[in-house]
Amino acid sequence: MHSESAIELMGIRLDNLHRDEISASVVAAARGGQRLLVLNANAQMMVLAQKHAWLPAFFRRADIAFCDGAGVQLAARFLRGHGLHRTTPPEWIGGVMTALGSNAKVFWIGGKPEIAAAAARQFELRYGVQTAGIQHGFFDAAKDSKATRELVARINQAAPTILLVNMGMPRQERWLMENYGDLPPCVAITAGALVDHAAGIVRRPPRWVANLGIEWLVRLAREPRRLWRRYLLGLPVFAVYILRFALAGRS
Repeated sequence: MHSESAIELMGIRLDNLHRDEISASVVAAARGGQRLLVLNANAQMMVLAQKHAWLPAFFRRADIAFCDGAGVQLAARFLRGHGLHRTTPPEWIGGVMTALGSNAKVFWIGGKPEIAAAAARQFELRYGVQTAGIQHGFFDAAKDSKATRELVARINQAAPTILLVNMGMPRQERWLMENYGDLPPCVAITAGALVDHAAGIVRRPPRWVANLGIEWLVRLAREPRRLWRRYLLGLPVFAVYILRFALAGRS
C-alpha cells in the first residue's frame, strides 16, 4: 500500500501513516498470508540514502515506509512545509502481536544469540505467538554466502507470518533487499533495535519524550559508547544535507 499523503523527502519515499494504520495493515496482511514490506527511516537512514543509491530504490519497493524519528519530522517541515506522523516498531508491534496471538509465526533475525532467544521467549509469553525461527545477527550476510543461503532456506521451511529483521542500518535493509524475492509470503519488517527492546535489554522512554523530539538524547545518555557516533557526528551531517537540499531548492 502507498498512502495518498506519501511524500518524497531527500530522495526517500515516506508514507504519512499513523501507527494505528501501520498496525492495522500489518495485521491484515499477516492474517491473509500476504506479502508486505515495511521499512522505516530515521536521520541515520536519510544520511545513508545520500551515499547509497540502492536505498532510495528499495524504499520505492516498500509497501509501507514510515518516519521513525523527530529529525525526519523536522526535515519534512523545513523542506516540504508539513510534518509526518512519527512512530517506531516498538510502539506498535505489541498491538500487532496481541491482535494475531497464536496465529502469528514470528521469525527473528538479528541481535546476540542469547538476546534473540530471550526476545522470542518474551513474545511467546506476553502475546501467545509462535516462534518460527531465530537467527542471531552475527552471520555472513552477503547475498551468496553459505549462511545466507541456509537462512533463506530455513525461513522458507518455517513459513513465518512475520519476519523481524533487527541487524541495524543499512545491513538489515541490504540483506532484505537482496533476499526478499526468495522469501515466502510474509510481513517483513526492518525493526532495528526491537530485539533488544523485546528482550528487556533496552527500555523505551515515555512517549512524551519522543513527542518532544528528545528521545535521541535519552538514548545517548543510556548508551553513550554505542550511540555517540550516530548522534554527535551523524546529526550534524544530517543537518548539512538538509541545508544542501534547501539551498538547491529541492526536497
